[in-house]
Amino acid sequence: MARRRKRKSRRRQEGRRILECIPQFSIESGEDKPVTAARKYIQTAGIVPPALLLVKRNEHTTDRYFWAEKGLFGAQYVEENHFLFPSLRLEAEETVDAPEAAVAVAAG
Repeated sequence: MARRRKRKSRRRQEGRRILECIPQFSIESGEDKPVTAARKYIQTAGIVPPALLLVKRNEHTTDRYFWAEKGLFGAQYVEENHFLFPSLRLEAEETVDAPEAAVAVAAG
C-alpha cells in the first residue's frame, strides 16, 4: 500500500523561513540536559535575542531552541506561532522587503 505524504503547514514553513534569517549557535549538551546547556550557554556567551540554539544531545539527536525577549522556547512552537514574537515580526518584514530592494537596486 502506498504511503501518503505528510501535509506541510504553510504557517510552519513561513516560520521556518523566518528562523533561517536569525543568528544560530551550535553547542553540545555534555552532561547537562539540552535546555540547561542552552541556558548556560546564553548566560556565559551573553547572547541577545532573537537567536536560535542547536543543542546536540547525542550523535543522532539535536534539539532546537529559540531565544526571545520572553525566554527560551522550542523552535517548533516558534515556527508554528512566529506571529506571537515581536522580534520575529521585524525579521519577517525585512525578508519580505529584501527581494523588492534587490530589484530596485538592479533596476536603478
